[in-house]
Amino acid sequence: MKTLALLIRMSRPLFLVGVVLLYALGIGIARYLGKPIDWNLYLLGQIWVTLLQMSAQYLNEYYNAPADQANQNRTVLTGGSGAVGPGKLPRRTALLAALTVLAGLASMTVILISSTNLAPAAYLIMGLAFLGAFFYSSPPVRLEASGYGELTTTIMITFMVPAFAFILQTGEMHRLLAMTSFPLAAIMLAMLLAFELPDFVNDEKFGKRTLLIRLGWQTGMGLHNLLVLTGFLLLVVARLFGYPQFAMIAGLLPLPVGVFQIWQMRNIANGGKPNWNALTLGALALFALMSYMLTFSFWTN
Repeated sequence: MKTLALLIRMSRPLFLVGVVLLYALGIGIARYLGKPIDWNLYLLGQIWVTLLQMSAQYLNEYYNAPADQANQNRTVLTGGSGAVGPGKLPRRTALLAALTVLAGLASMTVILISSTNLAPAAYLIMGLAFLGAFFYSSPPVRLEASGYGELTTTIMITFMVPAFAFILQTGEMHRLLAMTSFPLAAIMLAMLLAFELPDFVNDEKFGKRTLLIRLGWQTGMGLHNLLVLTGFLLLVVARLFGYPQFAMIAGLLPLPVGVFQIWQMRNIANGGKPNWNALTLGALALFALMSYMLTFSFWTN
């Protein structure tokens, strides 16, 4: 039971649920536009996305195990899952889990290709998403240690996941996907910067050139605040170009959480004692709330 609990912990259930929500957002937009939903295809696509995400997370646990074990500022959401190390799961377990999931991903890819006539855009997204997920932590690329991992992850989750779900159902793209994804991308990039702040010293020690380290902590904190404001501003701007009013209002509802995040970041920048758990949980809550409200709005209209 302990091993099972550690495997679940290593799988990062909160992050898995987040991507399930973004996949449902793409389906919700298709439903709002009057497209019929193929529920079998919905399920197949969701399984494919989840397997890809799990493979990336397991590979990240394997390659970052030494750095994560040395991290003194690990929070519930950052610094690895905490499931790998002495007295816990052996490091090789993360690699075996990644290989197992990758085998399942290959099988699911065959099933998807054989069970439906995929649009060319779906193949493109699947190929790019696989490369981004596999090389996020894997050498020699190691996107997460180069300063490009945050951008790659943001594009994959906020653009590719909803677009993949939408294309599977419709075979085409739609401008509503971009209008919805840009605000979410700004909020997610802000979230990732907040996640990297507790790990700043440890990442620097192990030579990880994350986006926050490349920018410097002061610039990164300022960019975080700007991105939070930009995310909400983009919803208002999208409304001027025909974005549904119900979706704009739904997306603006988490604004108080965004203001609280900006206050926390400014407080830390001004020398206040940081509460890393509050900062990272608040960042996740902001992204999750906006994702949920937008998804809920499209599914109910």
